[in-house]
Amino acid sequence: MYLRRRTVASLHVAAVALTVLASASCTLRPLQGVLIPSSEAVEATSRVPILIGTTRTRSGSDPGEMFSREQSGEMAFAEVIVSIPPDGSRTVGEIQWPLSPPGDPRKEFVTASAGYLDRAGFNAAMTNAVKARHLNKAMVFVHGFNNRFDDAVYRYAQFVHDGRIPVIPILFSWPSQGAGNLGSYEYDRKVAGQSGAALAALVDSVNANPAIKEITFVCHSMGCLVTLDALRNRAQHGGPPSKLKNVALVAPDIGFDEFISQISAAGPRRPRIGLFLSQDDVALKISRSLAGGTARLGEFNPQDEPYRSALAQQKIAVFDLTHLGGDDAHSRAFEDVTSVMGMIRQRLAQGQQLGEDASRMASR
Repeated sequence: MYLRRRTVASLHVAAVALTVLASASCTLRPLQGVLIPSSEAVEATSRVPILIGTTRTRSGSDPGEMFSREQSGEMAFAEVIVSIPPDGSRTVGEIQWPLSPPGDPRKEFVTASAGYLDRAGFNAAMTNAVKARHLNKAMVFVHGFNNRFDDAVYRYAQFVHDGRIPVIPILFSWPSQGAGNLGSYEYDRKVAGQSGAALAALVDSVNANPAIKEITFVCHSMGCLVTLDALRNRAQHGGPPSKLKNVALVAPDIGFDEFISQISAAGPRRPRIGLFLSQDDVALKISRSLAGGTARLGEFNPQDEPYRSALAQQKIAVFDLTHLGGDDAHSRAFEDVTSVMGMIRQRLAQGQQLGEDASRMASR
């Protein structure tokens, strides 16, 4: 009885901490209207087009939301162009949310345009982006827990822009509840575990486009569950897409044993996998409490056993970001664009794989 009471108390404390962290991360974020396009154009701004595949339903109440937190049985498509203010007017590595939508493009992120696409329109937009930007590499981003649709769009636009990453950015948005509480965490985890097949189907579409020559996955937190399930799904159906070369797991919210099981199920033909972790990741330590004390893949010391040997056996390249410091270890990889996003940019530009020369970052 004592152990049961202590477990319930620990879960309560973790849930409260989870709510506080989620509330703090969205302090200046407006509740509605973010994706309503602004009619004001400012010359010095940068525009980042994001192509989107999502298993969310269309929003029927808020035109500035586009897609709700409800799950759809079919994939929907869209394109959003995000306007980002000049570097001199903002803090690089952060999202400057509009205080009152549609926002001031001189100092805030605003939506320049937003529209729904059908599958043919999505493929055409991909081809047109390759021709217009003279790029033939795609990056598919999978967001994590507690993300509304607009959260995911703006975050992706931020790190692609700040990292100057030479890719066609494609977002896969699964129906996270976009709320930081215990019930939403459990719901999100369940839905994430059911979203791998949809992600695999989206990547098959990207892979089939002749204009795209290479694909990279980047997933964050709980989104890594979706990504690993997609890899396992494709291993069972003929192997991974031929153009998928790199997978970056950023602060993955998944147990270590579960990860080893999933990665083993992905088979020997899987793409090169890079693991970005921080030993001081408070969000994942809370997640560990919610998971009954099971260590999360994104927050352990990669030099400790049995982790070190198991990762080496699976040929996982490890990037320990603990030394970078900062307040938000869970999003560190997207905020420190020089060390992390800059590294990805350089490797993509030079045609290298994420696993090459990983020891230098792990030991810094």
